[in-house]
Amino acid sequence: MSVRMKKDKNQPVELQPLSKSVDHGRIISITEEGNCLETMKLNQLEQSFRKWVEETPRKDVRLSRWRILLIFLLIRYTGAKLNEVLALDPFEDIDTKKSSIFFNSADAEKELGRREVQISEALSREIESALSDQDFKESLQNKFGVDPAFVRRKFYERTHDCGFDKRLGGPEMIRKARAIELMQCNIPLPVVQTILGHSTPNLTSSYVSFSAEEIQQVSRLFMERESSHKTSARNSFFGKVQTIQRGDIQTRVEIVTLSGQAVTTVITNDSLERLGLHEGRLVTAEVKAPWIILQRGDKEPDCSAENQFNGVIERKAHGTINTEYTIHTQGGADLCAIVSTAHAERLGFQIGDRVWAMFNSSSVVLRVD
Repeated sequence: MSVRMKKDKNQPVELQPLSKSVDHGRIISITEEGNCLETMKLNQLEQSFRKWVEETPRKDVRLSRWRILLIFLLIRYTGAKLNEVLALDPFEDIDTKKSSIFFNSADAEKELGRREVQISEALSREIESALSDQDFKESLQNKFGVDPAFVRRKFYERTHDCGFDKRLGGPEMIRKARAIELMQCNIPLPVVQTILGHSTPNLTSSYVSFSAEEIQQVSRLFMERESSHKTSARNSFFGKVQTIQRGDIQTRVEIVTLSGQAVTTVITNDSLERLGLHEGRLVTAEVKAPWIILQRGDKEPDCSAENQFNGVIERKAHGTINTEYTIHTQGGADLCAIVSTAHAERLGFQIGDRVWAMFNSSSVVLRVD
C-alpha cells in the first residue's frame, strides 16, 4: 500500500513562505534560515549566560544576573516573546509540578487568553530551585521587573562574548531560532504553532482530529526527549493509531500525524500486546536515516515500499564515506536520508531536486511513552 501526503489547504494567517524554496518563515517571518543561531550555538550562548551568573562574587549582582538567565531560558525553550516573559508572575504562571508555563496573550486584540507551554522536567526543577531560594524570591517581588531595553542589552553582550553577531542574540531572534529548531526536529506544525502562540493553529487532518490535551502530550513528549536525548533516530513521526489489522503472527498498524501524514508499520502480535496499542493511542514512529531510500521524480514510484513521501532536497552534507540529504516533504516534515557517498555520486542529487523518500513498513519502530 502506498501512503501519500494529504496536502494541507488551510494555511494559517501568520504563515507566509517567502519563496518557492522551503523556508521556516512558514512559522515566523524571517528572510533566511542562516540568520538564526543553530542549536549548538544556542547551547553555547546558554553556557555563556550560566558562566556569567557564577563569575561575580557580589550577591546582589548575582541575583540580578540570575533573573536575566531565567528570562533567557524561558525564551530559549518556550519560544515566547520578551513581553510575554516579562509579564509572567513566576509564582502563579509557572507550574513546576506539571512542567508548564502559562502565558497570557501579549496582544489583547487576538483574545487568545492563556496558553500552556511545556518545558522539560530538568528545566522545571531548575526553575523550582531558583524560586525556592529566599533571596531570589524577595528580588522578584515585582515579578521580573526588568526594563526590556536592559534585557536586550545583556542578551547582545552575551552573544558578542560568544563571538556571534550580536543581532542574532536578541530575544526576537532567539524566539525565531527556537521555532526553526522545533521544525527541524519534525515537531508537527500545529504543535509548533501552539507553542509559539499563533492565533490560528492548523489542526485540520483528513484522517483524525487531535484534542488540545493530545497536542500538549506531544509537546511534553518532545521536551523530555530533547532534554534527555533518548533516541538516535533522525526521523520521528508523532501521531495517533488510526487502524490495526491483526494477523496470525504480525499486525499492520497505521498511524496518522497531526499534519495528516499516514505511516504504516508491521510489528509482531507480541509487540502489539506489550505496547498496549489500540486505535486512538498516541505513539511515535521512528525511522533511521540509512533505512530511507531516495528516488528522483514527481511520479509516484512503482515499488514495494509501503511508505512513500514526495518532497524537495533542502540540504546536502557530503562526506568521505556517506552523504546526508534532508528532504522537506509536502506534508511539512523534514526527513533525513543517508546513502554511501559512492552511491550518492552516481545518483547526482542536488539541492532543489524533487525526490521520493521511501521506507518499508518493517523499517518503522513504534514507541509509546
